[in-house]
Formats: sequence, C-alpha cells, structure tokens
Amino acid sequence: MQADYVVVGAGSAGCVVAARLAESGASVILLEAGPSDWHPMIHIPAGMRSLIRNPLINWNYTTEPDAATGNRRMEWPRGRTLGGSSSINGMLYVRGAPADFDGWAQMGCRGWSWRDVAPLFTRMENFVDGDGSNGRGTDGPLKVSTVPDQNPLYDAIFKAAVAAGFKLNPDYNSEDQEGVVKTQTSIYKGRRMSVAHCYIEPAMKRPNLHVVTNAMTLRVLLEGRKCVGVEYEKEGRVVQARARETILSAGGVASPQILELSGIGQPDLLKQHGIEVKHELRAVGENFRDHINARIVWRVKDPRVSYNHMARGIGAVTQMMKYLTTGGGFMSLPSAPLLAFLRTRPELATPDVQMHIVPYSIKDPKTRKLQDFPSMTISVYQLRPESLGSIHIRSKDPNAHPAIRFNFLHDPIDQAAMSEGFRMIRRIVDAPPMDEFRGEEYSPGLSVKSDAEILDWIRNNSQTAYHPIGTCRMGPAGPTTVVDDKLKVHGLEGLRVADASIFPTMPSGNTNAPSIMVGEKMADILKAAA
Repeated sequence: MQADYVVVGAGSAGCVVAARLAESGASVILLEAGPSDWHPMIHIPAGMRSLIRNPLINWNYTTEPDAATGNRRMEWPRGRTLGGSSSINGMLYVRGAPADFDGWAQMGCRGWSWRDVAPLFTRMENFVDGDGSNGRGTDGPLKVSTVPDQNPLYDAIFKAAVAAGFKLNPDYNSEDQEGVVKTQTSIYKGRRMSVAHCYIEPAMKRPNLHVVTNAMTLRVLLEGRKCVGVEYEKEGRVVQARARETILSAGGVASPQILELSGIGQPDLLKQHGIEVKHELRAVGENFRDHINARIVWRVKDPRVSYNHMARGIGAVTQMMKYLTTGGGFMSLPSAPLLAFLRTRPELATPDVQMHIVPYSIKDPKTRKLQDFPSMTISVYQLRPESLGSIHIRSKDPNAHPAIRFNFLHDPIDQAAMSEGFRMIRRIVDAPPMDEFRGEEYSPGLSVKSDAEILDWIRNNSQTAYHPIGTCRMGPAGPTTVVDDKLKVHGLEGLRVADASIFPTMPSGNTNAPSIMVGEKMADILKAAA
C-alpha cells in the first residue's frame, strides 16, 4: 500500500489529521487497531458505563502499583475503535486555559500560543448554544452543546457555590475558565459526537482516504534516518503501508510503545528487550502525566433529585423511554453535568483544580453500577499536576501492554492542591443553600478531617481521570523532548507524532478537545509543508 500520508490511530487527533488531509486532496491511509464504531452503546452517552471494561473496543490497560497510591493497580480504559477514546470517554468538552498554551510557547514551542491555537478551537467546533462570540465556533464539524438536564439539585449547588465565595461562569471555554458551570459536551440531541462520527464518517466518502480497521501497527519502517511507512498486522498477515510522511496518533500509551518497538527510545531499555537500537531518544515514554481523581459521596434527602433513585428498577425503564422519545434524561448525560474550575490559593492566576458534580453515585468504579440509595458525587483533580511518571514497553511483543507508572502525588504541590480542593468541595456542600438536599457524607465521612487524613484517603481511594499526556513531549531538541514544534521526531525525517502524548504540560481540564486541536494543527503543518 502506498499513499502520501499514513496515519496510525483513528482517535481524537488521528481522525482529524486524516480527514483534513483527505479534504486537501492528498492520499491518506488511516490505520486503526480496533474495529469500526459499530457498538450501539458508543452512541448513547450513558452507554459509556458499559464500555468502560469492554475488551471488544477497549484496550483495558492496568497500571503498575505505586506506594504513593496504596500499592493499587488501577484499571485504565483507552478506546480501541474508530474514534479512539472519543468513542468511550465522558464527553466533557474543555479547551483548557489560554495560559496553558502561552506556557507551551514560552517553553520554545513556536506556533502553539493561545493566539495561535484559539482559531483552531473555533474552526473545529459548532457550539450550538453559542452565537459565535468569545471566539466560539458555530460551523465546525464537532457539535458541542450545554447539558440540557434540569434538576433542583443543580440550582442548589450553584447557590451554594456563590454562598461559599465562588463565582458562576456562563462559558468556561471562553478566555475566562474560572467558576461553577453547566457542562459543555460533545453530545448533540442525545448522541455522542465522537471524531469518528464528526470527521471520519463524512471523509470516508472520499476515494483518497483508505481506512483500515483491525490493523495492529507493529513498527515504523526506517531506512537510515528516514521513516518510509509502517508495518502492520491484519488477519494474521503482515502488511506494509508506505508514505512520504508517517504520523503516529496512537495516543499517550501506544505512540511511545510503537516508537520503542521500532528501536527508537532509550538504548538500555531497548536492548533489555532484544530490540535493535535504531535511534536514541531518551524522552520516549517519559514525562507522563495524568489527573488523579478523588470522589466524595453524600446521601441526599430528596430521592427525586438523584438518579440513584430515578434510574434504578422501573426508573431505568422510564429513563430509557425518555431517552428514546426525547433524547433526554439519564441516558443523555455526560460523565458530569456540572463542573467547577477553582483556585486553591488566591495568588494563582488561573484555576488549579477541577470538580465534577454528579447527581448520583456508583458502587464500584469497575462495574459502574449505581448505589442503591439516593446520593450525589463531587470529585476533584488538580488541573496541572507536577508529578511525572512513565510508560514503557515490557516486551518486544506488540500485543503486550506496556508498563504504566503514574507516580501520582509525589510532588508536594500536587498533594497541597488535592487536599485543599477536597476541603473546597466540603465548603460548597456545607453552605446553607444545600440544607434541603444534603444528607450525611457517605465517603469518606466526617472522621477524615486533617490534611494528613485527607491525603491518606486520597492515596488509597482515588482513581485516574484517564488523561495521559507527555510521553512524546514537544519542545526544542534535548533530553526531555521527543518532537519539535512541527511535531517531527527529533533526528528523523518523515515521522511525526500528533496526539496528547506531545503536550509539554497538562492542559487545564479534560484532554479530548486539545487532542482534536492537535489534529487540526498537524493537518495545517503538513499542508503548509506539502
């Protein structure tokens, strides 16, 4: 197979790169390790609960134990289907703060300041509840809408937040992120807006785009210092796809894995696994960050405001009928209908914690089944963690999952932000406007009070928010970077990386929207270089 471009990974960035390049007239091969997005639960927002462990469309990674988080192994889903993780994620649409991208530019990533990337966010989105002001897009391929769900509990939380000294924000995706808000989502009329649906399905009508599913990429093909394509396996047969440019968009886990399997990375590690060293690049798989997510659960006094009551038993049937007839109700919800972006210290220029406010709770993160009593959950994570982990191969077998090490909470800044964020949640829930609904704190309970007790509980009970970044870090050539500001792999020709793995630091929020932006940016770079 031969094309102008080979894109590996049909996820949030890869689908965008492939669609935009095909739109320009170039020939493109898009390789996806998983199947098409055939599964019906992909398209129903609440269906994400049944996809969280589904091996048909989910990589189902497991992380390494770490003493800093109770020596627990955490289950870590990543999408393995057209659309990648945009087909199984919580559908929260968060651009990040302008300061995030200005920080990237200050690190030497030319062309990645807020002034540079804001037009890409505008271009990619169709914010159906906006009027085109504040730089919001209204005619892009990705439909974005504000959660329409109405609930007296939401009104009480807004009032409680104001009573606790925090502000409300009508549009956190404008240049001011701070405040308590209704969530903007990649959902439209009750349907998930994955990149497969919004970008690739329309692009597949073009004869110059060839999409290959169930294609497991084994390695990139190097001729000296030049990449000439990739080798992949499909139905037991090894196939080569050659192109003048190869773009890895396999995500924060698989992109560094493919580089290492190809002999690109840390020499000692590669030799340990019997892989010939083709190109030394010590930062591959390093500089890994993710969000640690701590969830606090309260009982609520009024069962009519909690989906633990409204979506159980006969209520589940009622909610399904509501979804089928109106596109609304529990089945139409993202992972959190309300968000908060707040500062744990007044001297900070921008928020440093994000809260997810949910009118129900689940028994077990593994099963995602609802608790059997009316409740609500508010979770918190630090927006820009400082602790660095790693993702590296543990075998030369492409089907073997890599070793994922979070290294959560090793930095004191992270510990302080999480502890104070926990206390801020309690201040909101304890405010008088919540008196009508607030029951007892179910988890962790009021016995957890001191900073040490709070941090210990977070270490032993928190989960990941599934936002891997940094493992192919962008920046000027050096020991901590993998790609330059044109997303070229340092020291090689014809090979680029375009996904969340290139983020120099964590954007302030969920990573799907910035990943889509990277896809738009990569397409622009390639078209300009053609």
